This record gives sequence, structure tokens and C-alpha cells, in this order.
Amino acid sequence: MNDIQLVVEKAWENRELLKDQNTIEAIYEVVENLDKGKLRVAEAVGDSWKVNEWVKKAVIMFFPLRKMETTEVGIFEFHDKIPLKRDFAKQEVRVVPHAIARYGSFVDKGVVMMPSYVNIGAYVGSNTMVDTWATVGSCAQIGKEVHLSGGVGIGGVLEPVQAAPVIIEDNCFIGSRSIVVEGVRIGKGAVLGANVVITLSTKIIDVSGDKPIEYKGFVPPNSVVIPGSYEKEFPAGKYNVSCALIIGKRKESTDNKTSLNDALRDYAVAV
Repeated sequence: MNDIQLVVEKAWENRELLKDQNTIEAIYEVVENLDKGKLRVAEAVGDSWKVNEWVKKAVIMFFPLRKMETTEVGIFEFHDKIPLKRDFAKQEVRVVPHAIARYGSFVDKGVVMMPSYVNIGAYVGSNTMVDTWATVGSCAQIGKEVHLSGGVGIGGVLEPVQAAPVIIEDNCFIGSRSIVVEGVRIGKGAVLGANVVITLSTKIIDVSGDKPIEYKGFVPPNSVVIPGSYEKEFPAGKYNVSCALIIGKRKESTDNKTSLNDALRDYAVAV
């Protein structure tokens, strides 16, 4: 991959190289490897994550290389530059109408896609549930045994290339209508209740101990999180501002995916 990376980096600095056949082939190979899960936009390195900026650059440059094409599926018509993924049966992925995954995204074995959307550059780990109307944005990284509940919005990011994608680590449960954007990372085993919204500027406050502990952009592993608010003073007065509250940790009895709902019920909150 080092040679391909070099070709991509040169083309990023000089877009005239997008006319060169070797450059075109290199970019297509990057996207093909993303589609097959051989490459990732971001990867875990110990307890942190590394963003492969050159891979994002290849995805961005893939668009100008493509022409608009019309695709017909029965009575439905699409007009786009990026084709849809294929061969789901071979990949052992269940895809319920009208679920869509774009070419250049990776969906691993055992994933169930209810009517939902997975964008280019995204990675969805094995045995994950992408429930009805959930969206997985471009380059988002979803771990194994994750449950994205109905209407969950996982943000995407292509530019700036140095920006980290949203990362949902293994065994997480993301409650209905929750939104996670702007490169926020949800640690392994965390549980988000319904309607939790987390951006990079959202205060994530652990209120389970004697004193509050504040985080931004990161939910620690096994945290149980619900929507909350705190009072903030503005020139016009004091108003409540949204935040996310960590109210405890998952118990041993809720380690299995099938009982993740109980992690919230233990604290008498909605899923």
C-alpha cells in the first residue's frame, strides 16, 4: 500500500495527475479495498485511533473520476456517481428493503441492515444491527456487535481530511433517535438512551459519583448515558443547554447484546 499511498498523496497536491491512468487505478484500488474491508479510514492503535488521511483523500478524489449514471431497481431510479454495494448473500449480510449501502463502504458478516443507509468510507463491524432509518455517515467506524436503534444518526466526515470520523466501538447500544457527530468516540460497551445528542462541543458529564466529571468528544467504555441539561447564563438571561449525562456503568448482567435494553432499565430510563 505504500506505493499507492504515494500516488494518492501526489495527486492530492497536483489534481492534474487525476488524468494519469496510474493515478486513476490507484484511487480505484483504494476504494475497492475499502469496499472489501482491507483498508479503513481509521483504525484502532492501542486505546486510541489513527486516522488514515490518505485514504480519505482517495475517497474525495474518487468523486471527480466518476460520471453520473442512472441505475434502475424495479420501479425505483437512482442517478448518482457512486454505485451500490453488491453480493450481500456472498458476504452473509442481511439487507431488508429499502436498505442502501454505497460502494466503498464495508459491511461485515452477520450485519443486519433494516431500511437504513451506509455511506462511502464507512465500516460496519460483524453482527451489528443497523435498525430502521438509521444512517451511518461517510467514513464512520462502527464496531462489532453494535446496535444502532431506529432513527439513529451517525455523522459522516470527508473534509477536512485530518478530522476524525465518528467512532462507535464494539458492543455499544445506541438508543432510538440518538445523534453522534463531529468525530465523537463512543467507548466499548457504552449504552446511549433515546434522544442523546453528542457533538464535539457537547458536555458529557459523569454524575454517578460524589462530584461531576466532565468529558468532551468521548464517552468512556461501559457508560450508561441519558440526555440532560445544565443552566448557562447568556446576556438575555439563564437558559438550559443540552448535555449528556453518564448515570452509571453497565452491570455484568447486561454484557450480552440481547440484554442491552436492561442496562437502561436498571436506571429507569427509556431506550
